[in-house]
Amino acid sequence: MEESKKTIESIDEYISSCPSEVQEVLENLRKVIKEAAPEATEKISYQMPTFFLYGNLVHFAAFKNHIGFYPTSSGIEAFKHELTQYKSSKGAVQFPKSEPLPYELVSKIVKYRVVENIKKAEEKATRKKK
Repeated sequence: MEESKKTIESIDEYISSCPSEVQEVLENLRKVIKEAAPEATEKISYQMPTFFLYGNLVHFAAFKNHIGFYPTSSGIEAFKHELTQYKSSKGAVQFPKSEPLPYELVSKIVKYRVVENIKKAEEKATRKKK
Protein backbone atom coordinates (compact mmCIF):
# COMPACT_ATOMS: atom_id res chain seq x y z
CA MET A 1 0.00 0.00 0.00
CA GLU A 2 1.30 3.42 -0.95
CA GLU A 3 2.09 5.91 1.81
CA SER A 4 -0.01 9.02 1.45
CA LYS A 5 1.94 12.28 1.44
CA LYS A 6 1.26 14.65 4.29
CA THR A 7 -0.85 17.58 3.19
CA ILE A 8 0.69 20.94 3.98
CA GLU A 9 -1.86 23.26 5.60
CA SER A 10 -0.04 26.61 5.85
CA ILE A 11 2.93 28.56 4.53
CA ASP A 12 4.53 28.34 7.98
CA GLU A 13 4.25 24.56 7.82
CA TYR A 14 5.64 24.50 4.26
CA ILE A 15 8.67 26.62 5.17
CA SER A 16 9.39 24.67 8.34
CA SER A 17 9.35 21.43 6.32
CA CYS A 18 12.21 22.72 4.12
CA PRO A 19 15.92 22.36 4.88
CA SER A 20 17.11 24.99 7.37
CA GLU A 21 19.41 26.69 4.85
CA VAL A 22 16.39 27.36 2.59
CA GLN A 23 13.98 28.51 5.29
CA GLU A 24 15.49 32.00 5.62
CA VAL A 25 15.35 32.54 1.84
CA LEU A 26 11.70 31.44 1.77
CA GLU A 27 10.83 33.68 4.74
CA ASN A 28 12.47 36.63 2.98
CA LEU A 29 10.60 35.83 -0.22
CA ARG A 30 7.36 35.63 1.73
CA LYS A 31 8.08 39.00 3.38
CA VAL A 32 8.78 40.66 0.02
CA ILE A 33 5.54 39.30 -1.42
CA LYS A 34 3.55 40.43 1.65
CA GLU A 35 5.02 43.93 1.38
CA ALA A 36 4.20 44.13 -2.33
CA ALA A 37 0.67 42.76 -1.81
CA PRO A 38 -0.38 43.61 1.76
CA GLU A 39 -4.08 42.85 1.09
CA ALA A 40 -3.34 39.37 -0.27
CA THR A 41 -4.12 36.35 1.85
CA GLU A 42 -1.90 33.32 2.25
CA LYS A 43 -2.95 29.79 1.45
CA ILE A 44 -1.60 26.54 0.11
CA SER A 45 -2.59 25.77 -3.45
CA TYR A 46 -1.12 22.95 -5.56
CA GLN A 47 0.84 22.08 -2.36
CA MET A 48 2.74 25.37 -2.73
CA PRO A 49 2.72 28.62 -0.76
CA THR A 50 0.27 30.90 -2.56
CA PHE A 51 -0.79 34.51 -2.23
CA PHE A 52 -4.40 35.18 -3.18
CA LEU A 53 -6.09 38.47 -4.10
CA TYR A 54 -9.18 38.19 -6.33
CA GLY A 55 -7.59 34.97 -7.54
CA ASN A 56 -4.15 33.43 -7.22
CA LEU A 57 -1.43 36.09 -7.42
CA VAL A 58 1.79 34.10 -7.13
CA HIS A 59 3.06 30.77 -5.85
CA PHE A 60 6.55 29.75 -4.80
CA ALA A 61 8.26 26.48 -3.94
CA ALA A 62 11.64 25.13 -2.92
CA PHE A 63 13.37 22.50 -5.01
CA LYS A 64 16.75 20.81 -4.81
CA ASN A 65 18.68 23.42 -6.79
CA HIS A 66 16.30 26.35 -7.19
CA ILE A 67 13.38 28.33 -5.83
CA GLY A 68 10.43 28.21 -8.19
CA PHE A 69 8.38 31.39 -8.54
CA TYR A 70 5.04 31.24 -10.33
CA PRO A 71 3.53 34.63 -11.23
CA THR A 72 1.35 33.21 -14.06
CA SER A 73 2.18 33.60 -17.72
CA SER A 74 1.30 37.31 -17.74
CA GLY A 75 3.79 38.00 -14.95
CA ILE A 76 6.52 36.17 -16.84
CA GLU A 77 5.67 37.88 -20.13
CA ALA A 78 5.59 41.39 -18.63
CA PHE A 79 9.08 40.99 -17.15
CA LYS A 80 10.66 38.65 -19.70
CA HIS A 81 13.55 41.06 -20.40
CA GLU A 82 14.45 41.22 -16.72
CA LEU A 83 14.15 37.44 -16.36
CA THR A 84 16.46 36.49 -19.23
CA GLN A 85 19.26 35.32 -16.93
CA TYR A 86 16.94 32.77 -15.29
CA LYS A 87 15.48 29.55 -16.58
CA SER A 88 11.81 30.20 -17.18
CA SER A 89 8.74 28.78 -18.84
CA LYS A 90 5.30 30.11 -19.67
CA GLY A 91 4.26 30.67 -16.04
CA ALA A 92 7.34 29.96 -13.95
CA VAL A 93 10.87 31.12 -13.27
CA GLN A 94 13.66 29.27 -11.48
CA PHE A 95 15.96 31.23 -9.19
CA PRO A 96 19.11 29.17 -8.53
CA LYS A 97 19.80 28.55 -4.84
CA SER A 98 23.44 29.36 -5.53
CA GLU A 99 22.57 33.02 -6.25
CA PRO A 100 20.79 35.69 -4.19
CA LEU A 101 17.11 35.99 -5.04
CA PRO A 102 16.21 39.15 -7.00
CA TYR A 103 13.81 40.43 -4.33
CA GLU A 104 13.35 43.83 -6.00
CA LEU A 105 12.29 42.13 -9.24
CA VAL A 106 9.98 39.77 -7.33
CA SER A 107 8.37 42.80 -5.69
CA LYS A 108 7.79 44.48 -9.07
CA ILE A 109 6.26 41.32 -10.51
CA VAL A 110 3.94 40.89 -7.50
CA LYS A 111 2.80 44.53 -7.71
CA TYR A 112 2.11 44.03 -11.40
CA ARG A 113 0.03 40.94 -10.61
CA VAL A 114 -1.92 42.84 -7.91
CA VAL A 115 -2.94 45.51 -10.43
CA GLU A 116 -3.80 42.84 -12.97
CA ASN A 117 -6.00 40.85 -10.56
CA ILE A 118 -7.79 43.96 -9.28
CA LYS A 119 -8.49 45.05 -12.87
CA LYS A 120 -9.85 41.59 -13.76
CA ALA A 121 -12.08 41.60 -10.65
CA GLU A 122 -13.42 45.06 -11.50
CA GLU A 123 -14.14 44.04 -15.10
CA LYS A 124 -15.92 40.91 -13.88
CA ALA A 125 -18.03 42.96 -11.44
CA THR A 126 -18.92 45.42 -14.20
CA ARG A 127 -20.03 42.58 -16.51
CA LYS A 128 -22.24 41.11 -13.76
CA LYS A 129 -24.05 44.44 -13.29
CA LYS A 130 -25.08 44.58 -16.95
